[in-house]
Amino acid sequence: MTHHDRTTRTLSRRRFLTLGGGVLATATLGACAAPTAIGPSSPLVAQTEQARRAADARVVTRALTAAPATVDLGGVQVQTWAFDGRLPGPEIRLARDEVLRAELRNTLPQPTTVHWHGIALRNDMDGVPDLTQPPVAANSSFTYEFAVPHAGTYFFHPHVGTQLDRGLYAPLIVTDPDEPGDHDAEAVIVLDDWLDGVAGDPDQELERLGREGMNMGGMDMGGMGGMAMGTPQEPLGADTGDVTYPYYLINGRIGADPVTVTATPGQRLRLRIVNAGSDTAFRVALGGHRMTVTHTDGFPVAPAETDCLLIGMGERYDVTVTLADGVFPLVASAEGKDGQGFALVRTASGDAPAPDVRPVELNTAPLDANRLRATDTVLLPARQPDRTHVLELGMADTGYRWTINGAVYGEHEPLPMRSGERVRLSFVNNTMMFHPMHLHGHTYQVGPAGPRKDTSIVLPMQTLDVDFDGDNPGQWLIHCHNLYHGEAGMMTVLSYTG
Repeated sequence: MTHHDRTTRTLSRRRFLTLGGGVLATATLGACAAPTAIGPSSPLVAQTEQARRAADARVVTRALTAAPATVDLGGVQVQTWAFDGRLPGPEIRLARDEVLRAELRNTLPQPTTVHWHGIALRNDMDGVPDLTQPPVAANSSFTYEFAVPHAGTYFFHPHVGTQLDRGLYAPLIVTDPDEPGDHDAEAVIVLDDWLDGVAGDPDQELERLGREGMNMGGMDMGGMGGMAMGTPQEPLGADTGDVTYPYYLINGRIGADPVTVTATPGQRLRLRIVNAGSDTAFRVALGGHRMTVTHTDGFPVAPAETDCLLIGMGERYDVTVTLADGVFPLVASAEGKDGQGFALVRTASGDAPAPDVRPVELNTAPLDANRLRATDTVLLPARQPDRTHVLELGMADTGYRWTINGAVYGEHEPLPMRSGERVRLSFVNNTMMFHPMHLHGHTYQVGPAGPRKDTSIVLPMQTLDVDFDGDNPGQWLIHCHNLYHGEAGMMTVLSYTG
């Protein structure tokens, strides 16, 4: 793909939403004649929600408590933070076009929020502190309420500091009443990389990275002339993370005491796979089987068969498999790292394979989103972009500071747009590490006919173009879903203006 001219920056470099009296207020950007940001308290946000919410919509009510907890990883007891003391937290399931009303009770020792990852929801419920809401203080509560317009596999987690790299995450499944029943059984599979309570905690890890500064993997290599990165053996390049994790989990368990999915031979099993990890992409395979990818980030794709699947942080994939007779390893190999998550799929009696088994399916080139195509039902209508924003992904010359367009979050210039526009985001990765870039509040299309997604891997020294329609006003975060890159500055804001 080609590089685009950098979009002219028209907004001043400053935080454009301010907290006043505990309520977010919209600030005027730049001079008096400059556009005004459409903030989360704007009537346009409420009007957009009203338009997507049916008067008789069913309301699904849930309560979540974020609290310190002792969690059993499978023979390893750790002190962490979790929702309702569980890992993953309690699944929330509702149908498309229903309304979720979820009360968050915060009993953590610091503020928190909930971000509903992948949902095109109202801006004031998006859970980004100081941008869409004040953070929820310790020993207080906040109720999130929003219509859910799209079916799919999603999850939720905090958007405060390094809290995601504890136990604060859980699946959010939105069913489609009109979807044909092409499977007999279903299992939700949540992948994670784990250090909390074993090798310090995530705050200490971020402090260590800041203290040790830049490594070769994060070096800004913008002068290397667009050198191609990624091979079938190393699809993400040679450097795939900054953090060494002692454990990798599937549904909160290590391989010594794995989760088991039970079914019967011949059944078609749907796996909804979520990567809730903070610094690890996973190569996923079910031993003895081929998978058919049917959805990514909630949206359907033309079915694609594969032996294994590559899933970056924040991505979700739905796959179906026709099950054989036996006991089979479901393995999530930490891409470019040592170790793997391990679970079992059992359709018969018999001995389970060892937790360190490596299915031969993992030795093939993994499928990723670049090989997928959106179905005609969700393909965006052909249209030239009204506006292009180039987001250059880089790292400062010194220290552990990951940047977008040369700035860290808080020093960024918001990216302006207006409702009704077709907007192109051109992610230009000038580093030697991959970045799973996530857009809040929207789904985009990858290329002219690629999948509809909200999180995409941008390979080292490569450019990725994605298009979306401006149909959800507000202030929306764009960031790297490597938690440590995001916390070190690789975040910016897409700003609807009026």
